[in-house]
Amino acid sequence: MKVPKANWSYPTLVKFGLGRISELADHCRAVGMTKPLLVTDKALATLPITAQALDVLEGGGLGRAVFSGVDANPTEINMEDGLKAYRTGGHDGVVAFGGGSALDLAKMVALMIDQPVPVWDLEDVGDWWTRANPDTIAPIVAVPTTAGTGSEVGRAGVLTNSATHTKKIIFHPKLMPAVTICDPELTVGMPRAITAGTGMDALAHCLEAYCTTYYHPMSEGIALEGMRLVMENLSRVYHRPDDLEARAHMMSAAAMGAVGFQKGLGAIHALSHPIGAVFNTHHGTTNAVVMPWVLDFNREVIEAKIGRMAAYLGIDGGFDGFRARIMEMRAEFAIPEHLTALGIDAGRIDELTEMALADPTAGANPRKMAKENTRALLEACFG
Repeated sequence: MKVPKANWSYPTLVKFGLGRISELADHCRAVGMTKPLLVTDKALATLPITAQALDVLEGGGLGRAVFSGVDANPTEINMEDGLKAYRTGGHDGVVAFGGGSALDLAKMVALMIDQPVPVWDLEDVGDWWTRANPDTIAPIVAVPTTAGTGSEVGRAGVLTNSATHTKKIIFHPKLMPAVTICDPELTVGMPRAITAGTGMDALAHCLEAYCTTYYHPMSEGIALEGMRLVMENLSRVYHRPDDLEARAHMMSAAAMGAVGFQKGLGAIHALSHPIGAVFNTHHGTTNAVVMPWVLDFNREVIEAKIGRMAAYLGIDGGFDGFRARIMEMRAEFAIPEHLTALGIDAGRIDELTEMALADPTAGANPRKMAKENTRALLEACFG
């Protein structure tokens, strides 16, 4: 296997390659940390890769403090618990370690240490981010252990409001990690279902970024190549977890998806955000469940574009061929066939419709989402 090892600065400083977790303490010190708090999720906290990261920090004289109170869809309650751990421990930086939930929650802790406004006032709306005091935001070093979210190269985090069960995108330019360590070896132990769900999340990011009609050709090109990497490597890592070359390419695809969706997202995420917030489903898996029906919903607008993309990916049959490939991938990766199989209550379809329309990603969908057609789209997703 040929596993790439490289350093690049796009859009932040990325250290990519096998074994690069060994550099964690060095990079923390380089951005001014002397006593970082490693933020991860509850399941990951007990695994050897987390102990390995803490060993590196301790060996570098930076202690081994960890906060692991992160739910699958993190809330402001998790954030407040993390802030308490940060302040009590006298920390001066955050190591965001894990999948999208841990990375996003770590960013929220770094952001909210001493802000004059509540976190909900920093939602990604207009220039709301200017309400924050940038001088109090702690430095962040990101270490992804999944290949899906791309949060390790993003300036935002998703936080669920526990009272309203709505997901909010919280944004600030200083939430971009100062350094990101992409070590494919850290992803080898992912359960097969998580490998599939996170991989389909990366695909959804790239697909929606490519399809939205907003103008951003740089992000569109990145999204297109990200889809190729997913198509060629997700099956490999699903069936052969120790295929480090494919793991590396999936890590790249995940980061490319997050860079790509600067161009926008769409109905896949507009549906999956409220479903995840209300029913606590895995985000990437939910994206995969609704993906084919969103393709159908948008077909009249994106058919020609999907045809060009399919040709680049080596898929025959244009739009129909690409959709068929998505269905094959869903079957191969044991993705639930529809929302009913995912365990979603169809009796709440009206509520989910309203929440989808209120989600900020709805506005970038290629076809305008309105109450009637969005409800019909959700009905289709229930099978």
